[in-house]
Amino acid sequence: MSFQVTLQPSGLHFEAAPDETVLASALAAGLLLPYSCRDGACGVCKSRIVSGEVDLGRISESTLTAADREAGLALLCCATPRSDLVVEVRQVTRAGDIPVKKLPCRVQKLTRAAPDVIVLEIKLPASEKFQFIAGQYIDFLLADGKRRSFSIASAPSGADFLELHIRLVPGGQFTTHVFEKLKERDILRFEGPLGGFRLHEESTRPIVLLAGGTGFAPIKSIVEHAIATGQTRPMTLYWGSRDLAGLYQLELARSWEALLPGFRCIPVISDATPADAWSGRRGLAHHALMADLPDLSGHEVYACGSPAMIDTARADLTSRCGLPQEAFFADAFSFSNDAGAA
Repeated sequence: MSFQVTLQPSGLHFEAAPDETVLASALAAGLLLPYSCRDGACGVCKSRIVSGEVDLGRISESTLTAADREAGLALLCCATPRSDLVVEVRQVTRAGDIPVKKLPCRVQKLTRAAPDVIVLEIKLPASEKFQFIAGQYIDFLLADGKRRSFSIASAPSGADFLELHIRLVPGGQFTTHVFEKLKERDILRFEGPLGGFRLHEESTRPIVLLAGGTGFAPIKSIVEHAIATGQTRPMTLYWGSRDLAGLYQLELARSWEALLPGFRCIPVISDATPADAWSGRRGLAHHALMADLPDLSGHEVYACGSPAMIDTARADLTSRCGLPQEAFFADAFSFSNDAGAA
């Protein structure tokens, strides 16, 4: 037995089994809905159930609050259908012909970009063509069956390797391994590409990119793809960090101003130290954005960072700057609750 799920306002629909999440059923049907973590931690797939019943699944109160549930919201990566459904999802696209693959890869290069950030380059198999959309991510497949997700920082075109930005998570099983034991020529396995975060190239609205920490990685992929394809829409990057070290590829980001017409890079530091000798913008990145662009009614915002950053930025930009809800696109970086989660 299966149920029909209809998406509003697009009118797209698909079949969903009662033992499969709404998100998994949509992906199986070739539809890309907004999602990131797939385990109920980030909230990117939070959507309103217009009609029908779902089992909410395993959720956390911090991601799907009592107020959210009262408003009819559900996490599509956790919710399973109990009847035919109508679900409000304003950002939905067709997956196209890019297949998801499980592949081996070889560590090509490890670069310490900051005390807690490593830029990892992985060599792809010569016999396999790997395609992805700028903004997507991969899952590393660990020996214990667990997965670790990282956004692709390199552009889709012309490369036989992928670049990933790995931040050290205290107590994190995988990131500790990357920082302490991983070496060039080691073999890893991954699955991808995954995720629905991407630049909506059919739009003509000016673009605002908002990154926190290693949320810069998918933004880098999007900008470098824009440079490669001759994108002409105005594009402004606000990159926030606690200190200068956290802006670990700042000179690269600034160099894009000479390569992409209409591009601006605005770094923002919240807790600069005297050693940083910082004379630039201070505070939160999205506050700097609000000060510069108090009217965002005609823009699109693409935000990447922690779930808390995403939630705060979405609330502030839509309620105080007039940004339409459907013009806020996000990729939230989250970690599972167990100590080996990153």
